[in-house]
Parts: sequence; structure tokens; C-alpha cells
Amino acid sequence: MTNHPAAHPVVVTLYTKPGCHLCEHVADTIAAAANVRAFESQTRNILDDPADHERYKHAIPVVTVNGREIARHRLSLPQLLEAIDGHRRDP
Repeated sequence: MTNHPAAHPVVVTLYTKPGCHLCEHVADTIAAAANVRAFESQTRNILDDPADHERYKHAIPVVTVNGREIARHRLSLPQLLEAIDGHRRDP
């Protein structure tokens, strides 16, 4: 039986805002993960959405995988890869 990752796409979302230096490091980690895992990546500027701003104004960067928060402020490559792999197994 073949594993079909497209059947359960993984979406990594970075919540950020302009001028966030910690966000740049996390974005680099997400880019590094893209070299070894297939997933969709999106970036959301919290200033574009009042709900995002209210939720994350003191917490960025925040990273979610398929909508589940996995990190605030810092993110390591092993942490992100583990979260991606875990979501691939979820039906």
C-alpha cells in the first residue's frame, strides 16, 4: 500500500507581522523543513485580521500545523518535522 501524503495535506502557518525578528528565524526554520518534507506553507500578517491580532499580538511568531498550535516565539527544525510527521499519521 502506498502512502499518499496529498490525501491528508499538511499546512504549516506562520503568524507574523512586519519587523518581527524572531519571525525571520522561524520562517527560516520552515524553509529548511520544506527541503526535507512536503507541506503547504502560509504566512499570515496578524495586522491584516483583527481576530489574529487579538489572539497573537503578544505571542508572535506563532506556528500552527493544520490549525493546531505547535510553537510560540521559537521553533526548532526537529520540533517542526515531528509535528508535520504526526499530522501525516492523523486520519
